[in-house]
Formats: sequence, structure tokens, C-alpha cells
Amino acid sequence: MFDWLQHFSDWLIYSVFQIGASTRLGIALNFFVYDVVKILILLFVIVFLMGIINAYLPIEKLRDYLHRKKLYGLEYLFASTFGAITPFCSCSSVPLFIGFVQGGIPLGVTFAFLITSPLVNEVAIALFIGMFGLKATLIYAVSGILLGTIGGWLLGKLKLDHLLSDWVKKILANKLQQFEYEEEKLTFRQRLPEITRGAWDIVKGVVIYVVIGIGIGAAMHGYVPENFFNQYLGGGQWWTVPLAVLVAVPMYANAAGIVPVIQVFVAKGVPLGTAIAFMMATVGLSIPEATLLKKVMTMKLIAIYFGVVTFFIILSGYIFNLIL
Repeated sequence: MFDWLQHFSDWLIYSVFQIGASTRLGIALNFFVYDVVKILILLFVIVFLMGIINAYLPIEKLRDYLHRKKLYGLEYLFASTFGAITPFCSCSSVPLFIGFVQGGIPLGVTFAFLITSPLVNEVAIALFIGMFGLKATLIYAVSGILLGTIGGWLLGKLKLDHLLSDWVKKILANKLQQFEYEEEKLTFRQRLPEITRGAWDIVKGVVIYVVIGIGIGAAMHGYVPENFFNQYLGGGQWWTVPLAVLVAVPMYANAAGIVPVIQVFVAKGVPLGTAIAFMMATVGLSIPEATLLKKVMTMKLIAIYFGVVTFFIILSGYIFNLIL
């Protein structure tokens, strides 16, 4: 879908600025241009679509439906599975997170999506099958969905809505006022300008976080050497799994981009479970993601979210090393 953007990034960095495609600076800048433009486009489109949904569908009824006890937690599984079939990295998932919260979806259910979306996608699954076989692929995919389901359920039980940022609370308050005072029989054409302005206001509100977050990720992507990780993660000691998760946090890549690196790790002697834990932390616990989330969450909520996900990733790494 974004092939044209990759061509544009290649043209801009390698042809216009004449920076070598194999240089660290060229790799970092290409990554930066591609991801900033992609995420801003996704953010506008998704929030715009959520604005249409909010205007025409009974979001309050959907919210009430998701709260019903008779679902027995399946709403978290549904959200996590939806996250697994959407091809987004962690930073690309943040616009959807904003849209879900804006649409009144319970926070725990939204977290279930946010956790799983970067961890599992169809491209990464295809690569996993080719590189590690069907057994490892099934364990990876199922564990990613379960991690999102259980993590979302736990975060939902903690009742953390009050820790959303004031910016999000203001959006929710304005949405409620809009539903209270808006003329329900307005045509789509009449509502379109207001929906567009709302989407654009949200994009303007987070653009600085997108630029800073992706800038950090691009620097890590272009300048952190691969061999550093092979040297310290290949021993198989008990502490290598937590260490793999910790050193992965400053990194930033999507699952499809990191799977070939994981194959190199395993070939160099890093246990597969440790390598998968590193991959999950890279795509699900990145500093750029935390930077973007700062716009929608307080620091306390970000710390709780990262702490829960970190615990489950480390636990998954140990389990993978036992059964793979």
C-alpha cells in the first residue's frame, strides 16, 4: 500500500540529497521520512474514519455491548485478534488507539489491540514459517494474541481511564457535547467539514510527537550494530531473556523488518525464545512508541502499560526456550 512512499523516500534521500543507500545516515534518514509520512497519513485517515463512525453509528451502544458480562472476556480476544490481522507497527497502532478511545471503546479492550497489533501480522507469520517452521510460527502467533488478550484484560481490571492525558479527556468531552447538541439529521456532506477539521486538529496535536519518536527510532535503526546483541545474548543464561528485552526497548522496527535479524541471531547461537522476546520488545516496547503515547497517556499510565507488557514478554521468552 505504501510502495509509492518507499520509492519517494528512496528518491529523496538517495537521489536528491545524494546520501548513499548503504550508509548509516542514509538508512536512518530513509527510515525517518518513510515512517513519519506513513504515520501522519494513517493518523489522519483513521481518525477521519472514526469521526464518520462516531457520527453515524451508535458508539454508546457498542461500548455498552463490550461491557456486558456475558462476553466472558471475549471482547479482549476479539480486539487482540483484530490487532494480529492488522499490518501495523507500534507507532502506526497509536492512531488506531486514539480512534478507539475516541469512539468510546473500553480502555482495556483498546490495550488488547495495542499490545498485539505490532507483535503479530501476516507478513511476519509468512517469514516465520519460512525461517523457523510451522511449530515456532504457531507458538509465536498464538502467544502474541494471548499476550494481548491477558494484558488487555489485566489493564482493564486496573481501571486506568483517569490516567489518560488531558488532551484525550478533552476530545472525549467535546465528542459527548457534539452528540448532545448536534442535529442528528444532518447529511454526510453537512457533517464532512466538521469531521475533517476534527481529524486535522488531532493530527496537528500529535505531529511533534511523531517527528520526535520516529527520529529516535531512525537513529537507533541506522546506527546500532547487530553484532552487539549476538555477543551478549547467545549464552542461554537465565538473565539473557530480561537483558534481551531491556536492550530491545531503545530499538524500533516492525515485526516484518526484525524477523530477518532474529534469524541471524538464532544462526549465531542466540536461543530462539530469547530472540523472539527481543523481537516482541523491539516492536511492542519501543521508545518512539512511548513518545507518541505521551500525547494520549500520562507517564504513570505509560509506565504501567510498559511494565505489564514487559513482564509478559519476559515470561513468554522463558516459556519459548523451554518448548522450542
